[in-house]
Amino acid sequence: MPLHEARSAMPVSREELFAWHSRPGAFDRLAPPWETLRVIERGGGIEAGGFLHMALKKGPLWLRWDAEHTDYDPPGRFVDRQVRGPFAEWVHEHLCLESGGGRSELHDRVTYRLPGGALGQALGGAKASRDLRRLFAFRHARTRRDLERHAAFADRGSLRIAVTGASGLVGSALTAFLRGGGHEVVRLVRREPREGEVRWDPSSGVADRAGLEGLDAVVHLAGENIASGRWNAARKESIRRSRVEGTRVLSECLASLNSPPGVLVSASAIGYYGNRGDETVDEASAPGEGFLADVCREWEAAAEAARHAGIRVVHLRIGVVMAAKGGALPRMLTPFRLGLGGRLGSGRQVMSWIGLDDLVGVFQRAIMDEGLSGPANAVAPGALTNAEFTKVLAKVLRRPALFPAPAQAIRLAAGEMGEALLLGGARVVPRALQGAGHAFLTPDLESALRWEMGLPQG
Repeated sequence: MPLHEARSAMPVSREELFAWHSRPGAFDRLAPPWETLRVIERGGGIEAGGFLHMALKKGPLWLRWDAEHTDYDPPGRFVDRQVRGPFAEWVHEHLCLESGGGRSELHDRVTYRLPGGALGQALGGAKASRDLRRLFAFRHARTRRDLERHAAFADRGSLRIAVTGASGLVGSALTAFLRGGGHEVVRLVRREPREGEVRWDPSSGVADRAGLEGLDAVVHLAGENIASGRWNAARKESIRRSRVEGTRVLSECLASLNSPPGVLVSASAIGYYGNRGDETVDEASAPGEGFLADVCREWEAAAEAARHAGIRVVHLRIGVVMAAKGGALPRMLTPFRLGLGGRLGSGRQVMSWIGLDDLVGVFQRAIMDEGLSGPANAVAPGALTNAEFTKVLAKVLRRPALFPAPAQAIRLAAGEMGEALLLGGARVVPRALQGAGHAFLTPDLESALRWEMGLPQG
C-alpha cells in the first residue's frame, strides 16, 4: 500500500506534544481551513476505542468518514484507522519522538489504499499524494505554531475562561486553540446549557451568576452580524442592541460576582475610526463619525461596570478577518476564481485586515498579558488599499482582476452598509500590540491568504 510520511521538529518535549494531541480542541485545530468538514459525533479521545464520525464536503457531495482509535501508548504513539470513508483503507500512526533538550519530533505515518484497485491508484494516486503533502504540511505547521504560542504563556498555568459567541467563526477557532493549550473553556449560551456551558440571555438581562463565579477570564464575542444584509432603522437598532446591551448585561453581571474574573476581553471593531481615507490612526486617535463609529463608542462604554469593579478590560478593535471558512474572504473568492474579480469603487479605500490565526493569537495576548488594557487594534501591521488587496488576491489565485465594481452599483445593491464596509476605511496601526512586543504569524496579506487556502508560500 502507498505510504505517506511527514516529520517535523517540535519546540516541546514529547510528553507535551502527546498531551496537546490528546486534549479537546486538537482535532479542530488540525482540520485544514480550506476544507469543509462537519463533525457528526465523537466519543472518547485518542485512547483505544475513541471514535469520530464526520462528513467531508467535496464539490457538491458530502462524504462520510468514520474513524476509530485502535492503539494508544502514551507518550509516544497512538493510531487511528478509517472504518468508513473515501479510502479503501486508511491507517494513521502518530509518533511523538524525543529529540533531547526538551524538544521532540512529530512523525506521521499514513498507509492507505484508494478505491478501485490498480485503476483507482493509476487515476488518483498522484492527486492523493499531493493532497496528503498539503494536508500534513499544514498540520505540522499549525501544531508547531500553537505549541510555541502556548509555551510563551506557560507560566500562567491552566485558566478557566468563559466565551460568548463561541460557535461563531472567531469563537470556534479561539475555543479550540485554548482547549488545545490545556485551558478550560466555558461557553455562554442562550439555550438550555449542556455540560461545560452557562446560560445567559442578554435580551432579558439574565445570566447565571453562580456559573460565572471563579473564572480567570471572559471573552465577549457575541453580536449580530453587521454585514448580513442592508441596513434600515430596525436592523441598525438590532445591531446596536446586540452589542451594547449584551456587553452591558455581561459587564454588570461580572462586576457583581463575589469572585470576578481578572480580565474581560471584549470585541470591538475598527469601525470606531469611521471612514478616514488614507489617514493613519491608532488607539490614541479620536473616534470617527457615522453609524459604526457611534455603535463602537457605545459598545466599549458598556463595559464600564467591569472596569469600575477592578476587572482589567481590553477592547479589541478588530479589522477585516481573513478566513477561508467565513467572513469576507469566501465571498470574494468565487468571482476571483471565475476571473471576474476586481477592485471595489475607486480602490483607494484602505483595508485594515488580520488573519484568523493571528486574531486568535491577539485574543490570547489580551487574556494573558496583564500589561495590556483599554483599546488595542487587532489588525496586521500591513494595511492595504482595496486596489492593492485586489492585486495580491489575484496573484495568489493566479487570476486576472479586470472587472471593478462601480461605487454606485455597490451603493444601489447594499445601501449604507456597502458604503460603510466596502467603500470606506482607515489605515489602522496595531500600536498597542506592537508596544507589547506581539509577533504576527502572517504580517503580510499574501502569506495570510496562502496559509488560509493551503497554498505554497510564494
